[in-house]
Amino acid sequence: MKKNMLGLFLSMIMIFSITGQASAQGYGKEVDVKVMSFNIYHGVGLDNVLNLQRTAQVIRDAGAEIVGIQEVDRFWDSRSDFQDQAKELAEILGYHYVYGANLDRSPAEGQVENRQYGTAVLSKYPIIDSENIHLDSFGNEQRGLLRTKINVRGIHVNFYNTHLGLSVEERVSQVREIIGISSAFEGPNVLVGDLNAEPHSEEFQLLLNEGNFVDVFEGQDNANTFPVENPIKRIDYILTSPTVEASNQEVIYTEASDHLPVVSQLIFKR
Repeated sequence: MKKNMLGLFLSMIMIFSITGQASAQGYGKEVDVKVMSFNIYHGVGLDNVLNLQRTAQVIRDAGAEIVGIQEVDRFWDSRSDFQDQAKELAEILGYHYVYGANLDRSPAEGQVENRQYGTAVLSKYPIIDSENIHLDSFGNEQRGLLRTKINVRGIHVNFYNTHLGLSVEERVSQVREIIGISSAFEGPNVLVGDLNAEPHSEEFQLLLNEGNFVDVFEGQDNANTFPVENPIKRIDYILTSPTVEASNQEVIYTEASDHLPVVSQLIFKR
């Protein structure tokens, strides 16, 4: 009897030990977060007025917690009042941010900071790693992939933001580069951006078939994002790893830019 009791006692210790280890490593953990992709057109709306407060309000009203923004100026010129736009939006929202300069030019006359133009990631959660990777742009406007790793309540999410080129040749090459980069990192992937490509295009299908990405708006009606008035094209996207669950996908109508932002609730599991 004593031996049986001792065996039971030791078995319970082992179970508690294993359970404790699993809990400590976060197995079975699940978190949800709302993400957005938004080409902000350097903060200028359809009324041709520069207003970053309005841009930030669109993000805030949507409840977006991680946002990839494109067409972001940093000390560019008078069109954006020489603003450091990613920094200003992050300060308005109280978010972390990183900026990726795809164009980097000498300061404008009377200015000391380089004129920069590119993309940014705004995040309610800590950004623990980031880099801006220039993509092959065939001598045209330089494009890039802003790669980040974000700690979303204990789960590390690979979040990528991009704005692809204007020709099919550029975009196919850039997509292949993105697939190569994203496949090198473990954990859930989220790719957002203005891809300048519609869902039926060769380059977009490459992301799905070779990049192992899932279009969270697939099968959704009324997902067009450009132009703002009577949108006829879908070129702004949220893509994820197959293991990520998506819900509440929405195209948000706003005149704060020349593109409509897209949002989705995502669930990450470990």
